[in-house]
Amino acid sequence: MMLVSAMIQAQPADALIRKGNRDYKAQQYDQSKANYENALKKSPENADASYNLGNAEFRKNDFENAASSYDRVLNTGTDAKTRGDAWYNKGVALIKQNKLDESIDAWKHAMELNPDDQEARENLVKALLEKKKKEQQQNSDNNKDKKNKKPKQDKKDQQQKEQPKNQEDNRPKPQQSKLSKQQVEQYLRSLIQREKDVQDKMNQNKTHTPDQPEKDW
Repeated sequence: MMLVSAMIQAQPADALIRKGNRDYKAQQYDQSKANYENALKKSPENADASYNLGNAEFRKNDFENAASSYDRVLNTGTDAKTRGDAWYNKGVALIKQNKLDESIDAWKHAMELNPDDQEARENLVKALLEKKKKEQQQNSDNNKDKKNKKPKQDKKDQQQKEQPKNQEDNRPKPQQSKLSKQQVEQYLRSLIQREKDVQDKMNQNKTHTPDQPEKDW
């Protein structure tokens, strides 16, 4: 009795799907959409109704709802071919929304279920190349930003540059050396000799220290 009841309930849904298909072929997408929705009310788990509804919504440029309809197909226990087609169509609906990563994921699933799907393969390759191109462009832009970012100018330098040319510079001037060239050279020689004497003294002290044992590595 339960089997007979299910067959009776399924018949109206199938009839609505067929009617929706006729409207879809005639490009009457609003009417086909209404028929598929009515079919789902009678048979919520009907994969064909969800799949065809997604196609009608796609034709109406309602890509977000189309993706949701294909998700309903994937949640049913339908065959692998239909689920693969749903993944493929979902990928197209996602790329229409500029959801590149999600579309790549969808087409990967489509390829897993239908390895011979040439359109899914081509779309997947194209999407992966587009993703790589965007990543390269982003890296290039980041490098440009790093090059263009210069450190802020030191406030003192900035004030110096902003100072008018006809304004008197009140900063203290460096004092000129009062030593003659000969005196400077003599002073340098004395510093060198002093450093040499200190180094010789350190070397003498080293000779009197006992040898240190080597570390046991």
